[in-house]
Amino acid sequence: MLRIGELAARSDVSVRSLRYYEEQGLLCSVRDAGGRRRFAPEAVARVGLIQRLYGAGLCSSKIGELLPALEDASPGGAPQLRTALCVELRRLDGMISDLESARAELRSVMDTFAPASRTTGTG
Repeated sequence: MLRIGELAARSDVSVRSLRYYEEQGLLCSVRDAGGRRRFAPEAVARVGLIQRLYGAGLCSSKIGELLPALEDASPGGAPQLRTALCVELRRLDGMISDLESARAELRSVMDTFAPASRTTGTG
């Protein structure tokens, strides 16, 4: 069993993040006689997966829904898991599209009201 500091070091995640994951139900620990958290060695891989999912733009509640299926899935399997991940991918694609539209609009406003200054050569 790993203490929280050991898990943090092995997974390259802060102790604060591990406590947050536990609060969100993404990570489980047991308490020793002194009340200190102890994590199974498998928690290192779970934390890595949690980090990847956060990095992919998922929120903690969605991660909580997907984690069990991801950990149980064999490579190339789990069609329902693929469907759930595709839903998240479409959500991100929509956000990217919205951001691209916002960027284009901001550029239009800049071109109208704050065009790039033209420098003239003096010599």
